[in-house]
Formats: sequence, C-alpha cells, structure tokens
Amino acid sequence: MNIGEASRSSGVSAKMIRHYEAIGLLSPAARSPSGYRIYSESDVHALRFIRRARDLGFSLHRIKQLLELWRDRRRSSADVKRIALAHVDELRRKIAELEAMARTLEHLARHCHGDHRPECPILDDLAAPTGAAAGRTTRPSHASSGERHPRGSPHPARGRPSS
Repeated sequence: MNIGEASRSSGVSAKMIRHYEAIGLLSPAARSPSGYRIYSESDVHALRFIRRARDLGFSLHRIKQLLELWRDRRRSSADVKRIALAHVDELRRKIAELEAMARTLEHLARHCHGDHRPECPILDDLAAPTGAAAGRTTRPSHASSGERHPRGSPHPARGRPSS
C-alpha cells in the first residue's frame, strides 16, 4: 500500500510516517519502480503500535525500546514492565506538577479583583522572583519542559518591572 493508504489504515499522518522513518523508528519503506513508498501490513501494524504508544504518552526513545522488545520474541516481559512503570512514575510526577500549577493559579485568581483596577496579583506573580508575589517559596519546576532563558533563569519575564 502507498503512504496515504498506510496513513488511513494506521491513523498516523503521512508526515509522521516519513518522520518516523527519518529518525529510525520505522524501517525505511520499500520503493516502487517509480520511487513511491510501499508499506506492508507489518509496517502498518508497527505504525499502529507507535500511535498507541504515543497516545499513552511514551517518548520516542521509549517507543523505540518497546518496538525492539515487541519484535524480540526472546524478550523478558520484566523489561517491558520496567519501561511501563517508569513511564507511570513520570506521568504521576507531571500530574503533581500540573496540580501544583493549578493550585497556584487558583490562589492568584481568588486574590484578583477582576474589575477595572490595574492591580492584578496574577501579573504581579508572573513578574516577580519565584514565589515572591504569591507568598510561596516553592513552585513546580519548569526546567523539565526545556523552558529556559539564555542567562539560566527559568522565566525570562521574571524580575522585569511591571508597567
């Protein structure tokens, strides 16, 4: 089948299929005499596997590990379980960070008058050094998201005077 048919059958866009090939997650497709990609049922099955793993939030690195284990009939299920449980731990950490962010924003919103006045604790907090405006000393870390200012501070807006 061609890339469009493989895309429809797997639920993975043609662009992502080409990307997965380029990064080595999917073996390069066979080519027709005219140069078009040709996919087998096995390729489509692997694409469905990748799509399901992505739906569960696995990183591309972990999906590559899982694909290798899936293809290895001599694998140990303990290896698969270890990867899955490590991912569960990451998800729980992210959930805790998101809940902390929501609590902070709820706290700030409760203290914002939401009227015509310019004073706003939400903006004050965003412009203040970490945790200073909200009276908190801790905040969820955003370092894992890769959000960093060139000088090393996590937020470029921090420390700027409010106008």
